[in-house]
Amino acid sequence: MKISIYDTNDEMSKAAAELVAKQLAEKPASVICFPSGDSPTGMLNYIVQWANDGKIDLSQSFFIGLDEWVGMDENDQGSCKYYLKHTFFDKLNTKLINITLFDAKAEDLDAECERMNNFISSKGGLDIMIVGIGMNGHLGLNEPGTPFDLYAHRSELDPVTVQVGQKYFTKETALTEGITLGLKHLAEAGIAVLIATGAKKADIIHESLQGLVTPEVPASILQTLSNAFVLLDKDAASELEHGA
Repeated sequence: MKISIYDTNDEMSKAAAELVAKQLAEKPASVICFPSGDSPTGMLNYIVQWANDGKIDLSQSFFIGLDEWVGMDENDQGSCKYYLKHTFFDKLNTKLINITLFDAKAEDLDAECERMNNFISSKGGLDIMIVGIGMNGHLGLNEPGTPFDLYAHRSELDPVTVQVGQKYFTKETALTEGITLGLKHLAEAGIAVLIATGAKKADIIHESLQGLVTPEVPASILQTLSNAFVLLDKDAASELEHGA
């Protein structure tokens, strides 16, 4: 695990986008997993800008969605699909054709997990997997207590996730279950990237990166990964012990 700390959110976002650009330069047909939420917006803005300016080529790449609220799709304003569509896909001048996202309205969600697992496996695994971190240490919707050795799976949402998740919706929304890629995907990715900004994430960043490695803090798995890059702004890193 390599930790890099930046003065601002913008600098961190640009550095994350540069990791993606480097991966694309080395392998144009890369398999890339993007998250939704507040953290990746700056990174995605850079990627859109560079793609539209012709500085990077996304046309051969395969884009995988990290997770989704069960029962929602791109028509639900707080959904992960909605976010990726409006923040990333729709802003590109060229339409992407290799997009694979969870169908969180599928009748058989376990089969949907298997579909995602099989697709990723068929492409040789994820080349780069980018995640944010929840206030409870979750990555994707791998909630506290999730075993490190799971691939895609259904997830009963932690109360913290349900509470924080309301910020993505314009009205109170019932959130009970998610569907998500697993921590095993992160461990097996060519590059695993965690991005985090803001002082509100400082406690959980410290606990995840310098506390006990335990499924009760899913992000603590990063301590065990030689393929992991952790990109933080100085506020998110403010409680890390000296020398981190």
